Order: sequence, then structure tokens, then C-alpha cells
Amino acid sequence: MASEAIQQETQTSPPKQAGWPGWPIFYCPKSQIQNSGEIAKIREECRSESFWYRALPLSLGSMLVTQGLVSKGIFSANPRFGAFPKMAIAGVLGYAIGKMSYIGECQKKFEKIGIVPWGPPKKGHCHDTFKECEAKLGSTAKEGSVPSAS
Repeated sequence: MASEAIQQETQTSPPKQAGWPGWPIFYCPKSQIQNSGEIAKIREECRSESFWYRALPLSLGSMLVTQGLVSKGIFSANPRFGAFPKMAIAGVLGYAIGKMSYIGECQKKFEKIGIVPWGPPKKGHCHDTFKECEAKLGSTAKEGSVPSAS
């Protein structure tokens, strides 16, 4: 019985480490904030949608434009390989640009479930579970804060 209470206390106690300057640390177990199944689903959606909606069309379009420019004589064809090297480069660049252009859309999908995958968390953007943890641990965080020099 006592070991269960100790085990429960160690699982819910906040970490004793200092955070980044100006950012308070509130401890919430990751299992409460992030659902790994939902994250995997969003990742797969982002991977698929970025390919079909951005990377593939941009890649094929840039290859088509490059082929047209070579056939009109604006770009010169390679004597040995023809238009293929220029088309391949255009296709790879189009694919990479298409994938990168979808990053903002994926970030919005993660923010909808309360995860900020890149950069510091935005003020005023809290997950419901985080608010519960903040309310429970608010007094503990204040006691463990570092006093100011003033």
C-alpha cells in the first residue's frame, strides 16, 4: 500500500530542473498531452498529402516546363543525354520544394491537437490537460521557482 503511494507520487511529481529563462516549467505526463496514435495518424496524413498535393504536381510540372523550354531551344539539350539531366534536376527540385511548402499545413494540424512541433510554445495556447496539470501543480511550481536578483 505504501509502495503504491510512493510510486504514484514519483510519477506525478514535477521535475526539479530549471527551465529556459522566462518560461515556467509545468510537468504533465506525455501520455496525457500527446496521443501517439493521433500523432502517427497526422504524420502519415502529412506525408501522403504533401506528396500527392504538392510534391508530385510540382515535380511533374517543373519537368514538363523544362522539357518545353528544351524543345523550344531556350535551354540547350545535352549532346549525349538530351533533355534528361535538366528534367531530372527540375523534378528533384520540384519534389523538394513541394515537400517543404507543406510544412506549414502540417504544423497547423499538430497545433490543433495542442502540439507545437517547432519553436517555443505560443502564449495563450494551452491544451486542456495542461491547464489541469497547471492548476494542480501551480503551488508546487511557485515554491520551486528561482528567486530574482532584485
